[in-house]
Amino acid sequence: MKKTLLRQASSSLRSALSHHQQPKTTTAQVVLNSTTHKRGFSQKLSVNRMELIDTNDASVLENLSKEQLLSLAKLRNIGISAHIDSGKTTLTERILYYTGRIKEIHEVKGTDGVGATMDSMDLEREKGITIQSAATHCKWEDHHINIIDTPGHVDFTIEVERALRVLDGAILILCSVSGVQSQSLTVDRQMKRYGVPRLCFINKLDRLGANPNRVIQQVRDKLKLNAAAVQIPMGLEDNLQGVIDIIEMKALYFEGDNGEKIVVKEVPQRYLEEAQAKRNELFERLAEVDDEFAEKYLDDAEITVDFIHTVIRRVTIANKFAPVFMGSAKKNTGVQALLNGVVRYLPNPAQVPNYAIDCSDDKQGVPESERKTRIHADSSKPFIGLAFKLEEGKYGQLTYIRVYQGSLKKSTSIINVRTGEKVKVPRLVRMHANEMEDISEIGPGEICALFGVDCASGDTFISNVKNKFTLETMYIPEPVVSKSVQIKERTKEAVFAKALSKFQREDPTFKVTFDPEGNQTIISGMGELHLDIYVERMKREFDCEVVVGKPYVAYRETIQSRGEYNYTHKKQSGGAGQYAKVIGHIEPMDDSEMADIPEKFVFENRIIGNAITPSYIAGCEKGFREAVVKGPLIGCPVWGVKAILSDGNTHPVDSSELAFRIACVQAFKQAFDKARPAILEPIMKVEIVVPEEFQGEVLGSINQRRGQVTNSERSASDASWTIWAEVPLSEMFGYTTILRSLTQGKGECSMEYFTHRLVTPDIQQKIIDEKNRESNGGQSASSGSGDSKKKK
Repeated sequence: MKKTLLRQASSSLRSALSHHQQPKTTTAQVVLNSTTHKRGFSQKLSVNRMELIDTNDASVLENLSKEQLLSLAKLRNIGISAHIDSGKTTLTERILYYTGRIKEIHEVKGTDGVGATMDSMDLEREKGITIQSAATHCKWEDHHINIIDTPGHVDFTIEVERALRVLDGAILILCSVSGVQSQSLTVDRQMKRYGVPRLCFINKLDRLGANPNRVIQQVRDKLKLNAAAVQIPMGLEDNLQGVIDIIEMKALYFEGDNGEKIVVKEVPQRYLEEAQAKRNELFERLAEVDDEFAEKYLDDAEITVDFIHTVIRRVTIANKFAPVFMGSAKKNTGVQALLNGVVRYLPNPAQVPNYAIDCSDDKQGVPESERKTRIHADSSKPFIGLAFKLEEGKYGQLTYIRVYQGSLKKSTSIINVRTGEKVKVPRLVRMHANEMEDISEIGPGEICALFGVDCASGDTFISNVKNKFTLETMYIPEPVVSKSVQIKERTKEAVFAKALSKFQREDPTFKVTFDPEGNQTIISGMGELHLDIYVERMKREFDCEVVVGKPYVAYRETIQSRGEYNYTHKKQSGGAGQYAKVIGHIEPMDDSEMADIPEKFVFENRIIGNAITPSYIAGCEKGFREAVVKGPLIGCPVWGVKAILSDGNTHPVDSSELAFRIACVQAFKQAFDKARPAILEPIMKVEIVVPEEFQGEVLGSINQRRGQVTNSERSASDASWTIWAEVPLSEMFGYTTILRSLTQGKGECSMEYFTHRLVTPDIQQKIIDEKNRESNGGQSASSGSGDSKKKK
């Protein structure tokens, strides 16, 4: 029995500690003795009113007053994320209904044609998917909750990325039938990147084939999370009746026209054994990550319900545990209990450590690691906020901001740290989908939006130039697909340029470049759907139609060995000429360097003495960086190269920074040819669900596309298979249509970018030949190196 093993494993440790006084955890606790908040849509469930404000962090207590702690204790900033079609927007609709934020429920693809509240774009309602993240706010159990509903499609992953960057907690929704899917893995990585604690919600328990126990095991195996259920369902599929709270050992039934009436009863006899077994499993999982709980559990001491809630909150905030809730948003089951989980277990802004980089003048030259400073959700301190999302509305640019420190007031002036520009805030609003509520002031930890401020996504704003800080920005993935676009009407050129500029400001993964050889504009993004949406938006929002070319693949160039260079640049045209000599080599970067350096390039100056005048070294670096923008093989960006400068020569009259920049561009080409140059292609993680009778044909289609099957799994509930594979992006264009044909319309496919990988020599030669045909005026194929064009 696991409890026995836990006792044995901890016995020696406990013996060693028996002669020492164990220090108690320093914890600030605030008792919230407010009366029950009256709502028209739900009955109050038991909520533990004791909230941990912060653990082992005296700095928070020193910097915040009791009033501020009380205020922050009632605030939650959460995101709702999942794989596409897992029920994110449906769940958000119910949350808004049960909290009284909306008065009627509308479905994503409802027959009334209204559409869900958070899908405010016409395109979202037509396609039945979320394209842009949308913000709203509501109240539950006297807590204020800011919510961001994010897209589930991988092409719009930047929306999830920037939401999680500014949120304190999240709900990860998982389908009870499909379980952990490809985008579930992506969202999990994003949550871990920003250290965001999460609750899991297993949705769609009413679907045929629902298996929550299998999903929990997938969460443990695939996401590597210490997860355990805090509820079990009463019935599944058509027999779903409610859920059992295994902490309080109560059965919850959701009655009324929309599940608004919660009926609490004793656990039915037929579920008692399962409920007790799952409760013991929960205790074992908590004992593994919390010493205080383990001590009580191993000693068979009394474990109260309040203590269980306190421990779950503590380990959830510490990212040591993920409580799993269950229900069906569509069938109005389990949503209110999930909301109780949000206020019980997810952190408030005071409990999340946030840091900024001190950019004061006296800190220039100091390593960034030494300039990292903890900032606090303290309204008395100078304002610091992060612009994390931009939208172009009918009133101008709408900028979403998370306030990390201080407060923001209407009509005050703030400073953009990146540009140094001081701007006045003419209007401050809270967002509810596409509706706005004007406010005059907002405090620390809050999320709001403002008009009339010119900035870029990721900019930091401050109120006082003497307290010059910049917040760490978000991770922005590289585009993987490009298409050429040309306007149909020449008179629309100005409108076309305005549309592209707007879209780039909104979305940092949407890139625009111009190809002078083909005299065409190239748009790049995260997938075909991503680009198609922007083409459609150009037509609808700007009345500007374009002709779209075939998709291009974002190839990259690299090297596989060391390559020497010894290059002299000379130019004499009367008067002072140009002279620069550089000696050194280039070499491949190792995997750890690649992971840590977004631009995938490193320049190192190893010159001893003054063989090259120090003031010209900057020109050398500029030259190498210019060279890697467009590689010698097919004109694509070069990744994974370290350029080492070890020697050279300077002319007292003819040398200049320009001369050394030109010399290094040519030196790079010289060395690149000697370093076994190669091409990298983007590889996609593909997930395909097909009926069993079509499994063979689908596996064959993957092999034909140079794909590698990494796993497959037969569904326990129906005769279907899920196949996971890694396939080159160039082979996946149009595959959804092919899959429908192979499976009589019964197959489903999703994919996400995984990595760039070396192509084989024969494929490399094909890509080079295709590039040469393009350069000679030939037609470009869908798998051609369009990236070479976009970088010219």
